[in-house]
Amino acid sequence: MTRATTTRGLKGWGGMALALALGGAVAVAACAHGDAGGRAPVTPAEDGERIVYPKTRKGEQVDDYHGVKVADPYRWLEDTYAPETRAWIEAQNALTHDFLSRVPERAAIRSRLEQVWNYERTSPPAVRGQRYFFTRNDGLQNQPVYYVQDGLGGAPRVLIDPNTLSDDGTVAVSGYWASRDGARVAYAVSSAGSDWREIKVRDVASGQDAADHLRWVKFSGISWLPDGSGFYYSRYDEPPEGEALEQLNYHQKLYFHRLGTPQAEDQLVYERPDQKEWGFGGYATEDGRFLVIHVWRGTSPKNGVFYVDLEDPKRRVVELLADFDASYSFVGNDSRRGVFWFKTDRDAPRGKIVAIDLKRPQPSAWKTLVPEAPETLEAASVVGERFALRYLEHAHNVVRLHRLDGRLDKVVPLPGLGTLGGFGGFRDQKEAFYTFTSITFPPTVYRYDFATGQSTVFRKPAVDLDPERFVVEQVFVTSRDGTRVPMFVAHRKGLVRDGSNPTYLYGYGGFEVSLTPTYSASIRVWMEMGGVFAMPNLRGGGEYGQQWHLAGTKERKQNVFDDFVAAAEHLVAEGYTSPSKLAIGGGSNGGLLVGACMTQRPELFGAAMPQVGVMDMLRFHKFTIGWAWVSDYGSADDAEAFRYLYAYSPLHNLKPGTRYPATLVTTGDHDDRVVPGHSFKFAAALQAAQGGPAPTLIRVDTRAGHGAGKPTAKLLDEQTDRWAFLVKTLNMKLPAGF
Repeated sequence: MTRATTTRGLKGWGGMALALALGGAVAVAACAHGDAGGRAPVTPAEDGERIVYPKTRKGEQVDDYHGVKVADPYRWLEDTYAPETRAWIEAQNALTHDFLSRVPERAAIRSRLEQVWNYERTSPPAVRGQRYFFTRNDGLQNQPVYYVQDGLGGAPRVLIDPNTLSDDGTVAVSGYWASRDGARVAYAVSSAGSDWREIKVRDVASGQDAADHLRWVKFSGISWLPDGSGFYYSRYDEPPEGEALEQLNYHQKLYFHRLGTPQAEDQLVYERPDQKEWGFGGYATEDGRFLVIHVWRGTSPKNGVFYVDLEDPKRRVVELLADFDASYSFVGNDSRRGVFWFKTDRDAPRGKIVAIDLKRPQPSAWKTLVPEAPETLEAASVVGERFALRYLEHAHNVVRLHRLDGRLDKVVPLPGLGTLGGFGGFRDQKEAFYTFTSITFPPTVYRYDFATGQSTVFRKPAVDLDPERFVVEQVFVTSRDGTRVPMFVAHRKGLVRDGSNPTYLYGYGGFEVSLTPTYSASIRVWMEMGGVFAMPNLRGGGEYGQQWHLAGTKERKQNVFDDFVAAAEHLVAEGYTSPSKLAIGGGSNGGLLVGACMTQRPELFGAAMPQVGVMDMLRFHKFTIGWAWVSDYGSADDAEAFRYLYAYSPLHNLKPGTRYPATLVTTGDHDDRVVPGHSFKFAAALQAAQGGPAPTLIRVDTRAGHGAGKPTAKLLDEQTDRWAFLVKTLNMKLPAGF
């Protein structure tokens, strides 16, 4: 909801993991078997077949962590593009494909997924001048198409079609920003799921690209000057010849690009050579008076805020909030009074809105406009001369509009318990757009009229869905230490709780990311297959504010795993399912969750599906942007942090001879966020340690990254394989006529 280009550079990673895990949502030990280079273990599959795993060489690597010797026999798998690793990937993929291709129900699953996935998805429009900008996917397009229309009733026309940029759909537009007058659009292009972006500029009237072309951009948005003459963005230095891109994750710099000039002439606005981990998000205020600089450090929610008075000839950078003592998100400003408005959790763990007078910026002079509420303040913007505030109440959204003096104006009625996105715009707008969705409510775009206070449907997908066929409820489970943890549970109406129902339990629990109920084509199909879907809101997330997040970080990370186990035990105790029918899944930090829980409680689960997971907790900070996660995890370089990281690191807690659940590890060979070596090493070690009959497989997607920009065709392929894997390993019987 905030218009700032980056309020915290790396937040929101879990949202991607959620989208890729759910599919179609709106939205990672010494081995007892064999010797080095010898024959890998041979284990029977559940139906009596024998799986011969590819041979995986064991190296002699041993590291010393604060006096503790730790073997790392599969270190060589960290080199994704080495010939030996590529051969290993090819062999593992061949085994996985062979296993899944022999699941009789696979074709029916793919067919139904494609049917249900094929519906129109539209984003809330951004209003710029007299033009409305939005994205739309007609159903099965690999990438959403970018549209513009003149006026509210104008005919939409294609502005950017990413599907024309590559034959396989792996080149995506990963962001776009229209100028204030709607005359131009800056857009970011990424390839194969990479976090790296190239920025181009398109003239809206002609549909032609200008010569502007910016490179080495990562973790950055765009903020136009109000007159459209140029924009602010953040980038890294071009790497020296021969240096790998993976090393370019420090010393981000803030630049201004003037339209029509080469990138080499861009103005360096701000850098901090003494702070290599600092990143910057520049935002030009709506009135053009100030440049607000959000300063972020990795994924820590605590940030700084600096600013530049653009009317000051010296353009001095003023360090307004430099203590990094809380989270601060710039919401808007009143230039006449020299006041900035912020959303912050300083002295308000669930968030509040404050006004800071630039002439008296000390905290004692701050004015609280909207005090902390019982609910968690998730996002804020200034639009239509109001604060639009999005709250989380037990993991579902509530929207309240406040006058700029803080007085409550209206509560926006929503169709039910679900998730809202949008309500962005400018202070003088007369309207705002938002999307609402829930588990049985496909994403629908609404237009809110500030004059009447009414919402009307702007775009509604034509989805053949009867919500009465399903039951969606929110329950609360009790974790190991007595903490109450909310969980959404959904299934077909008429389900009998006799412990026989296949159940998919999905979680995340980290980086202050909140999981809220959204419509998902793949989860709908799972429920049609007779499955139960459950999604708990674990500690480490942002559902209950700052304290809920901190309760799942660093030495308290075990709380997250305990919450997830409590959710699983609740599902069993209440008769939804039984351990042999219970599957767990999660992506990225959620992949770590799955890996930790399946190694701590292998008997509790029938199947596990970690996606792009962080599996090596001793070395994660050594790759790409992994250093940024230390704020949540801690680092093995620290002796105390090593102790607790080593205690739960999935890779290091596999015990040879243990009967682990059936496991399908998934990753992408171009993942430059959670590097695929995490999944490679974990899969190799798990295959060697497996002491039971359940299959242990890895699926490596090529020309794919962490999840962003993954084409629909690849999403459908992966989701088909995931559900086919569960049909096989949970011994599911699909309903008649499926």
